[in-house]
Amino acid sequence: MALARRVTAVFPLVGALATAVALTGAAFFTVAHADCADAGRFVQRDDGVIEFVGGCVDGNDLPAVPKQDTVRYAVQP
Repeated sequence: MALARRVTAVFPLVGALATAVALTGAAFFTVAHADCADAGRFVQRDDGVIEFVGGCVDGNDLPAVPKQDTVRYAVQP
């Protein structure tokens, strides 16, 4: 009886782990097979919503983060 409770308690953990592994694998597969040759386009759906379809962003296309010095405060004991 105690063993059955332990096994039943582990099922949600195993299910969550399997789901996480499957989603991670799908994400890696999607990124590995991304085709950046397509520049992308805007498409208007039947309900009037406009969405961006295709394309991808290269890290060099993003603006650089400005570098700032860390502010140091004088601490007195």
